[in-house]
Amino acid sequence: MSPSTLATAIDLTDMDMFAVREPYEVYDELRAHSPIWRHPATATHEEPFWLVTSHDLITKAHRMGPVLSHQTGPGRDGAGGITLPDVEMGPGIMMIMTDPPDHTRYRKLVSRGFTPRMVRKLEDWLRIRSHLIIDALDGRSEGDFVVNLASELPLMAIAEIIGVPQEDRHKLFEWTNSAIGRFDPEFLNEHDPYSPQNGTMDAFNMTIYAQQLTEEKRRCPRDDLMTKLAQAEVTMADGSVTELNDLELSLFFTLLVIAGNETTRNSITHGLVAFQEFPDQWELLRRHPELMPRAVDEILRYGTPVRYFRRTAAEDLELGGAQIRAGEKIALWYTAGNRDPEVFDDPHRFDITRTPNPHLAFGGGGAHYCLGANLAKLELEVMFETLINRLPDIEVIGPPERLRDLTINGIKHLPVRYGPVVAAQAA
Repeated sequence: MSPSTLATAIDLTDMDMFAVREPYEVYDELRAHSPIWRHPATATHEEPFWLVTSHDLITKAHRMGPVLSHQTGPGRDGAGGITLPDVEMGPGIMMIMTDPPDHTRYRKLVSRGFTPRMVRKLEDWLRIRSHLIIDALDGRSEGDFVVNLASELPLMAIAEIIGVPQEDRHKLFEWTNSAIGRFDPEFLNEHDPYSPQNGTMDAFNMTIYAQQLTEEKRRCPRDDLMTKLAQAEVTMADGSVTELNDLELSLFFTLLVIAGNETTRNSITHGLVAFQEFPDQWELLRRHPELMPRAVDEILRYGTPVRYFRRTAAEDLELGGAQIRAGEKIALWYTAGNRDPEVFDDPHRFDITRTPNPHLAFGGGGAHYCLGANLAKLELEVMFETLINRLPDIEVIGPPERLRDLTINGIKHLPVRYGPVVAAQAA
C-alpha cells in the first residue's frame, strides 16, 4: 500500500483507533515506502504534519538541535509544544518545551534528583517496597495489574524523589490519570465528555498542591528535589541570576509527576502483556535472571510508552529528502522507529536476548534524552525481578483496556490472575 493510498485509508490523529490497537502494519508500510511522509490535515487536526517513522531519521532529527524546536517556530504566534496541537502555556517555561540554552539551565536544576548516585541510593528502598506491593495483595486471587501493581512502584519512587508524603501518592495517581486521560471517556467530566478542557480542575489542584509543597519545603527544608528547586537560583542568558517563580515550580512539579509515574507504569504493564504473548521469554527470564538488563531494554522497545513527540521547524530544512518549511510540524513516531527492521531483526518479536538494542523509548539522543532513563530502568528491573520470584504464575485473563490518547501508548486496566504468592526470601 503506497502512502497516497494510506492517506485515504488511515488517520494517525484518530484517538479511537489507538484506544483499540497500535497500527504497526501502517508503520511498516510507511517506513518501507516513505519514512518521512506529509500526513494530511484531518477532522481533529486541521494542519498537515510530517510523520517520521524510520529509526535513522528519528535519530537524525533528535540530533539537529534547536533547528527542530521543542518550543516554537516562525509564524506560530509564540505557541509551540511537543504534542500535535499547539499549547500556549509551557513553551519557554516547562523544561520539556524549551530549547537550549534555556533547556540546559533548567535541566541542570532537575538533574540533581536523577544523578547515578541518587538512583543508586534508591535501589534497596525500591526493592523493599516492591515486596510490600506484593504483600498488599493480601490473598486476592485476581485483580487489576495496572492499579494494584504497575502503578505503585513508580508512584512511590517519584514521591520519594520529589518529597511528596507517601500517603499523598494516590492523589498524584488521580491527577495524572486526569491530565493524561483528558480525551478518554473514563476520566472525563460526564457533563461535557469530549471537552479538551476536562482535567482543568485536577490541573488546578495539582498546581495548588505544588505551591503548598513548595512553601512547606521553604519552611522545613528536606533532602529532596522540591527543596532543591525551591532554593535554586538560575543564571539567565544575560548573566542575571533569578529564583524560580511559582509558575515555573508548579510546571516542574507537574512534569516530574507525570513523566515520573505515567510512562514507567505503562512500560511495566506493556512488559507483562509482552511476556504473556511470548511465554517462552518469561520462562527464559526465570531460568536466567542475569538477562534482566536486556529484558528491560526489550520491554521499552516493544511497548514504547510515548508514541511520539513533535518538533517545529525553526527554519527551512531538509530531512530524509523531504523539504520542510519553517513553522511546519514534524512528529517523530517512536513506536514505529522501535519496530524498524533495518535496525532490529524480526522487530515484531519480543526477544529478551536482543543485543544491541538501540531503542528510542527515551528519545533518539541529543539534549532532550530522557533525564529519568536510569531510574525508569531500575524500577522495571526491580519490579520484574520481584514478579518472577514472587508471582511466577501471574496470568493475564482479559484484554488490556487501552487509553484513548494520541501521545501516550497507555494501558488503563489489565485483568490478571495472580497465582500462588511465593514468600519473600530473607536478605
